[in-house]
Amino acid sequence: MRIAITGANGQLGQALLKLLTEQGETVIPTDVPDFDITDYQIVQKLSNLRPELIIHAAAMTNVDGCAKDPDLAFRVNAFGAQNVAHACLRCNADLVCVSTNEVFDGSAGRPYREDDPTNPINPYGSSKRAGEQMAARYLNNKLYIVRTAWLYAPGGNNFPAKIIAGADAHRELRVVTDEIGNPTYAPDLAEAIGQLIRTRVYGIYHFVNAGHCSRYDFAKEILRLSGRGDIPIRPITLADYPRASTVPPFAPLVNTRGAELGIELRPWPEALGAYFEASGAN
Repeated sequence: MRIAITGANGQLGQALLKLLTEQGETVIPTDVPDFDITDYQIVQKLSNLRPELIIHAAAMTNVDGCAKDPDLAFRVNAFGAQNVAHACLRCNADLVCVSTNEVFDGSAGRPYREDDPTNPINPYGSSKRAGEQMAARYLNNKLYIVRTAWLYAPGGNNFPAKIIAGADAHRELRVVTDEIGNPTYAPDLAEAIGQLIRTRVYGIYHFVNAGHCSRYDFAKEILRLSGRGDIPIRPITLADYPRASTVPPFAPLVNTRGAELGIELRPWPEALGAYFEASGAN
């Protein structure tokens, strides 16, 4: 299969590039500055590549940055997705649109299923939901929407890397206990997407490592696995941690539709162990 990837230099893009190349696919990596999804010329540029599938992994994922500049968030996450979907329509390609758990408001009191109604409470989530909607408007079939959460990979500027850097710099941490989600290892997400695109069963999917936890418990496991278990972590709440964005407090996802197809991701603690084995982050 001939596959183009937007955001190929990011955590997920790199994992997809490695996996799909190893599987013998013809993979075309694209990223800024040559492939800017906010520029309408991207429609022609992507369609000229003649892909059979585009995996749209490019996004503005800085949640606080989106809150500070919502116009930019929508330009990238909403209208960028629209441009990519238009390119798919022009060259008759399938589309995988990568989205987020933050399309939900976190008030359900249980993990979110694929068919639950969305209700984002911050510009990041709103812009990503708009991207889902715009992609669906162009491609009411031939579209996979893949929502994920708390993504990390070796070498990325992600939560594990920040926890380790903070622990080394300050020898003490403050981490929230009331933000709950699914830590997701990018290579595991890439593997799930790789399985999905061979099914041709289009629709919405929640691909996260199994289980959920608080940021606090995630941080504790990061310190333990990195040999920093002696560094104290003080539990705080979201109210104690002022930031530009309001995040959904309890927004873990549950994989039901993928599991029906036999696509399942391992438990998050096991995946975190694999991250340390792969990255030597200690």
